[in-house]
Amino acid sequence: MGKNLVTAQIRGETRALCLGALMVVCSAITYYILGTTVLPLYHKSVWTKVSNCHLLEADIRDHEKLDGKKVPQYPCLWVNVSATGKSAILYHTEETKEKNRQCSYIPESLEDYQEARIDVETIRGRFKEHQTFPCYSDPEEIERSVLLRRIYTPQTLFKWLFWPTFMLTGGIFIIMMVKINQALSMLAAQR
Repeated sequence: MGKNLVTAQIRGETRALCLGALMVVCSAITYYILGTTVLPLYHKSVWTKVSNCHLLEADIRDHEKLDGKKVPQYPCLWVNVSATGKSAILYHTEETKEKNRQCSYIPESLEDYQEARIDVETIRGRFKEHQTFPCYSDPEEIERSVLLRRIYTPQTLFKWLFWPTFMLTGGIFIIMMVKINQALSMLAAQR
């Protein structure tokens, strides 16, 4: 009976150690992935100062309207605002600026032109209705554009890093508990 109990304890300890090590390895891989994808985007986002934007102009840019300029095949909203005492172009998020510098807002459905046009006109109507609204600007004023909504905030970073940190802590805790249990078993066996 005693030999079976010791064998079962050894198997259980081995499985617990493997689980703890697997949790630590998975969290390290997740940290690496987040460190190469999300962290550079977070550091690149310089729009941290909350400002008040005043609408100067909201115009829908169509491919029919602008002759001679390269314009996308979908309608997009271009918004000019006054933020921190200067005129600036408003972008919806950080990704909007990366996708198309000519558009402040890009509609979600680009396949159906009429649906995209209605979406853009709805957003333009909201801007004209609320002429003053909060926006994000660069406090050092290196970046001249402003954002309506930030994607990469400290809260977002916390949300992304919570589960890998929880898994790393849990894995280390499991390994420590098994090692403490083994040490106490050795002390008890020596007495």
